[in-house]
Amino acid sequence: MTIEDQVNQLGHCVKTFAASVTAIDERLFLSKVSGWTVREILAHLIGWNRHIVRGSQQILRGELPFYDVDPGPDYSRVNAALVREYGEADRAALLESLAASAGELTEFLRAIDTEEWDRDFGVRHDGETLTVRSTVDDLIADYDHHRVQLEKFRVSAV
Repeated sequence: MTIEDQVNQLGHCVKTFAASVTAIDERLFLSKVSGWTVREILAHLIGWNRHIVRGSQQILRGELPFYDVDPGPDYSRVNAALVREYGEADRAALLESLAASAGELTEFLRAIDTEEWDRDFGVRHDGETLTVRSTVDDLIADYDHHRVQLEKFRVSAV
C-alpha cells in the first residue's frame, strides 16, 4: 500500500463515518452508544486526527508519541481530554471540525517522504513498532469500529 492508497482509505473511512453520523436522528445525538454519545465519538476522532499529525512528527524524530506516554487504560485519559477539548454540542460544527482535522492529517501525510512513511525509527510501544503507516492504520480501524457502532445504534433505535 502506498501513502496515497492509505490517504484514500482514510478519506473513505472519514466520509462513511460522517455519513453514519448524519444518518442518526438529531434527537439521538446525545444518546449513549456503547458508553459514549455520538458527540463524544466525533470529538474523539477529531482529536485523534490532530494527535496523529503531532505523534507522527515525533515518530519521524525517533520519539514516542506524547499520547503513548501515560494514556490510561485503553487511552482513557487521552480520550477524556479530547472529549473536553472538542466536545461541542452542535453536530454540524463537529462534522465541519472532523472534515477540517481529516484534511490537516491528509495534507501532512501527503507531505511525508515515501521512505519515511513506513520506516522503523526505533519507536516502540507495548512491544509494537510504531511507524507513521501503522499509526494511521490504527486510526483507520478506529473509524471503521465507530462507524459500525453507529450503524448498529441507528438500526436499533428505529
